[in-house]
Amino acid sequence: MSDEWKAPSSQREDGDSKADAKSWKLLEKTLLASVQEQRRSRRWGIFFKSLTFIYLFVALAIFSPLMDFEKGASRKSSHTALIEVKGMIADTEAASADNIVGSLRAAFEDEKTKGVILHINSPGGSPVQSGYIYDEIRRLRAQKPDIKVYAVITDLGASGAYYIASAADEIYADKASLVGSIGVTAAGFGFVGTMEKLGVDRRTYTSGEHKAFLDPFQPPKPDETAFWQGVLDTTHKQFIASVKAGRGDRLKDKDHPELFSGLVWTGEQAVALGLVDGLGSASYVARDVIGEKEMVDYTVQESPFDRFSKKLGSSVAEQIAMWAGFKGPSLR
Repeated sequence: MSDEWKAPSSQREDGDSKADAKSWKLLEKTLLASVQEQRRSRRWGIFFKSLTFIYLFVALAIFSPLMDFEKGASRKSSHTALIEVKGMIADTEAASADNIVGSLRAAFEDEKTKGVILHINSPGGSPVQSGYIYDEIRRLRAQKPDIKVYAVITDLGASGAYYIASAADEIYADKASLVGSIGVTAAGFGFVGTMEKLGVDRRTYTSGEHKAFLDPFQPPKPDETAFWQGVLDTTHKQFIASVKAGRGDRLKDKDHPELFSGLVWTGEQAVALGLVDGLGSASYVARDVIGEKEMVDYTVQESPFDRFSKKLGSSVAEQIAMWAGFKGPSLR
């Protein structure tokens, strides 16, 4: 028998339980401290992020009026009004009729405007939007004949963009600019063969005989194709008539077989055809043609808050814009 004394098993179990309880309490305190620290870190993170956002918001609110003031100050002196016509001409694009027409009216209403430059770099677009702008240029020119309108084509002035340019008093381009494309196009795809290979039947229900005549999943019908071609031809004739009215006798050969065929020419070739009056940039026209080298941009611009919101890329900014009463595009 060993001389070493051993405690009863019940006493040993009580000691182990107390030790375990202490360990659990220590672990619990450690976990709670960790959770509290994480919460504290998140709160501080949210605080600093909110502080940064508020700082940017306040700075934007402070400096936006200053930018507007500087822009307005430049209009106090005589100047050449500049209006950008960039990209696709369409209702939802920057070069929409609403935007361009609004810019034109603002430029003509300013008593310090000595001339207007339409700075064009566009492949064209909607004939309706182009027609609206064309008509407004002609109306403003007739209303204020002392203010001349000059179209300056950079890389591209084609189709609807040339439609707009032809309403100006004069057109200028670079020798390598692409000019013209006086035509109308409508394109699509036909999936009839694909549907047949897949064994899929197209079931279309209409209340008009020709309601689905542009359906790409049905074979074209000769009478409907002829009708659609007639629509395009009519639009083309309207385009040609507008160009002839705008350019007048400056067109060297109105009966040129390819002048209205949809082809494009370089600026140098366009001068020879009478589609363009001369070669030159916007600064050249402002300085040497209009006689007022200072240019003021009348193009409709997004507000600083809109630009900031897009960069931020969050719905929160949109909600703040609505709450603060910030509007979309504004004239500059």
